Amino acid sequence: MAKTYENLYERLCSFENLHLAYRKARKNKRHKKSIIEFELLLEENLLQLKHELETMTYDPRPMKQFVIRDPKTRVISASAFRDRVVHHALCNIIEPIFDKAFIYDSYANRKGKGTLAALNRFDYFVRKLSANGKLLPNAKDNNQIFGYALKADIRHYFDSVDHEVMMRVIGRRIKDEKLLWLIKKILDNYNGEKQHNAQGASIGSGKGMPIGNLTSQFFANVYLNELDYFVKHKLKAKRYIRYVDDFVILDASKEKLESYKPAINAFLKTIKLELHPQKSKVVPLQSGVKLLGFRIFYNYKLLKRSNARRIPHRVQNFIELYADGIMDTYEIFESMEGWNAYAMHGNTYRFRRALMKKLYKSLNRIDAKIGNSFA
Repeated sequence: MAKTYENLYERLCSFENLHLAYRKARKNKRHKKSIIEFELLLEENLLQLKHELETMTYDPRPMKQFVIRDPKTRVISASAFRDRVVHHALCNIIEPIFDKAFIYDSYANRKGKGTLAALNRFDYFVRKLSANGKLLPNAKDNNQIFGYALKADIRHYFDSVDHEVMMRVIGRRIKDEKLLWLIKKILDNYNGEKQHNAQGASIGSGKGMPIGNLTSQFFANVYLNELDYFVKHKLKAKRYIRYVDDFVILDASKEKLESYKPAINAFLKTIKLELHPQKSKVVPLQSGVKLLGFRIFYNYKLLKRSNARRIPHRVQNFIELYADGIMDTYEIFESMEGWNAYAMHGNTYRFRRALMKKLYKSLNRIDAKIGNSFA
């Protein structure tokens, strides 16, 4: 039986924990207006949050919604900064508890994991499965190796997460009623389609989590840990990697991987999810496997075509926002630094160099027109 935890709420509400949460929430975002305003009365704001949490009068503020097209249209819900502090305060307390139960090959939003670790693990599995790149008979190049991958993801995952199932999964380990109250408050604050109780009061949507919230990223791993255990312990798949709702299983047998699909889909329905029918298929390793924005072959990694098309549009958008005075160079290069750190995991040197050259030239041209000196 899994170990359970009580009496956690007092630790969550401590000033020390809230101050640590504030420092984490502001990281790399200190120039934001909402954070500057919060810092002007930092101690007072943290003490107010502490009081609201201790008296259980805390209510998250309504999320701000905005639409992004990158390339598909998505609605993003952003929490107020004070609520992001609470999210960090919660994760400070419960993340170490749940992380112990996560499988080794769950890679999203975990210390010591991440995109690079997932890609390296995939390469390791491919080498083991293909006997270090053993080629197929009559291979035309040195990427035509043995083995198959079931590449899959979950349909509308963040919109489909069921709050009742989530609370049941969390409740197996967390027995602190006040902490469970706070978790439900956070889940119910999502701007989905609202439900109401018999008295007509709003009780949240009952489904879905906002993309981007720290708690959403953490809860995503808690929820899909159920899938991880099913794949590892029921199906006994040896080579399985999951990154949020994107996962891959490798095997020498195409038939075995095909048999996994209906079994996984049947299990997912028990937690009110389902596989994406178009994005869940078995492919030979020699054809390249699409994972984490790359198409991965034995000897190299390419950016997916959609990613390669998307980033020049994003750069052009940055240039236009800079020309209009909406973005500054700090914000542009902070964003590009993150993308470059990701893209350099693949064979992208020339592509990245050409993209940055265009960006520098465009910013210099704009500055020349208005008399600035950008360098």
